[in-house]
Amino acid sequence: MNMEWNTILNFAKNPVYQEDTNTDLKYRLIILSRLLMSALTISIFLGMLIGGLKTAFHLDLGKHALDDFMAEYSALTLLLAAVILAPFFEELLFRGPLYFFRNSQYFNYAFYSLTLIFGFYHITNFELTATTLALAPLLVLPQMSIGVFLGFVRVRFGLPWAMAFHAVYNFVLVTPMLILHLLEIPVP
Repeated sequence: MNMEWNTILNFAKNPVYQEDTNTDLKYRLIILSRLLMSALTISIFLGMLIGGLKTAFHLDLGKHALDDFMAEYSALTLLLAAVILAPFFEELLFRGPLYFFRNSQYFNYAFYSLTLIFGFYHITNFELTATTLALAPLLVLPQMSIGVFLGFVRVRFGLPWAMAFHAVYNFVLVTPMLILHLLEIPVP
């Protein structure tokens, strides 16, 4: 797992468009599963940190978009939106353009810009209040973190792999919420 952490940190410090030439499916699935575990660990830690700060400082962040979505749509619709539609369109929009900078000296600027835009785009998951806007960099840190992983996967393995990685990541995070919702167990 240390190899993945170091690889991602090095990529985050100096993103370079360099495709992985090893196309063996088993190799790719092993690397992607390790990256997924790392990405989920970071996101869950950041989510717990945000939740802890919310509780400790009695922050009112309003309703999350997921709450509204689950109130209006079926679990299957949410699963389709989060696991199929969002990964497909978000990867096209936020990682697809990296291809055009692959041989450019400005690749790193494009990567950082798209990662930040991807992260801040997700502030729309929250009610836009003075509090959420002031805390926006912290609230979207999990999305910026996964944006680095998705950018790495996109560059090394290609856009379809980034879409699949994004879909599995969303599935792992959304499914427990859906189960709790279906069982009518309140989520704080």
